[in-house]
Amino acid sequence: MLKREEPVILAGPCGQIEALHYQDPEATRLALVCHPNPVKGGTMLNKVVSTLQRTARDAGYNTLRFNYRGVGESAGVHDMAMGEVDDAEAAALWLLEQQPGQPLSLLGFSYGGFVATALAARLEARGLTVERLLAVAPAVSRLGDMPLAQHCSMTIIQPDHDEVIDPQSVYAFSAALERPHELLKVAECGHFFHGKLVELKALVAPRL
Repeated sequence: MLKREEPVILAGPCGQIEALHYQDPEATRLALVCHPNPVKGGTMLNKVVSTLQRTARDAGYNTLRFNYRGVGESAGVHDMAMGEVDDAEAAALWLLEQQPGQPLSLLGFSYGGFVATALAARLEARGLTVERLLAVAPAVSRLGDMPLAQHCSMTIIQPDHDEVIDPQSVYAFSAALERPHELLKVAECGHFFHGKLVELKALVAPRL
């Protein structure tokens, strides 16, 4: 019988953080999944986030997805800057405490792609290892001149008909990156991967 995610409440910088935790004694890696823009209704239950979580679960990962401050039962109000990265850092540290020694990967969709990318650099700066960073339709304009993680495997997945994140901005961001990474373009696909979730899973699974 397939195990399900369990609701958990974590301590965050603004108070409690609402999360869903999947733990399997046979899993050997960790995945933190970051959700899209809360101002636009993004939550940890977003269908792309759910697809990323299930893909990581099926690949042998213990997973955690969570709501940023001001979303669902998470305390605080939206920051839409580094506050959500602070929340993600608290969630990542909690997950690392649950399964010490397991390598951590970060996955993010849209605004969550910005959060995951910013978090990867922050964790590296703290001397923590991030194994993989996977950013789906990431809000790269929010990254500005922020430092980026240099040592993790990095994959960017971008729909070419994205109506929320300008695909050209993501392609330009990728072209300017001086560190090794992979850019995957999804043809005839909009931002929310309507009708393309199976294709998304097929791209993500072999990279975990």
